[in-house]
Amino acid sequence: MAGLGNLIWKLSVALYLLATGVLGLDGKAGHLAEIITGIFKGDVKILVIIASVIAMVAGVLLILELFNIQVPILDTLILIVAIIWAVFIVFFLIKWIGSGFDKLWEALQMLGVYVMVFASLFISSKKFG
Repeated sequence: MAGLGNLIWKLSVALYLLATGVLGLDGKAGHLAEIITGIFKGDVKILVIIASVIAMVAGVLLILELFNIQVPILDTLILIVAIIWAVFIVFFLIKWIGSGFDKLWEALQMLGVYVMVFASLFISSKKFG
């Protein structure tokens, strides 16, 4: 991908990661908190904070890369977030199937959004995109 479309795509992924990380820092808000608390039981606030910091750093580094500041660790951070996101998608599907496919259209809409975010992570990286 080249040009304006690539710039907008990377900026949107960077802003999403940054916002997701900030929301997750309190340990209760945002998608990362939902993913981690849904998978693990008990007090998982430290895991949510770690994942949130990784997402925030990846977002900031993506923004820096838009200004041609090369960051060698960026693809690794994006891969970590993508793995967490893939686990979230699986968790979402299991939860949805367990509910007897309740609220079909709302669930499909959310699944579409989650898969778009997952694909965006890979597209925005140099190594996997």
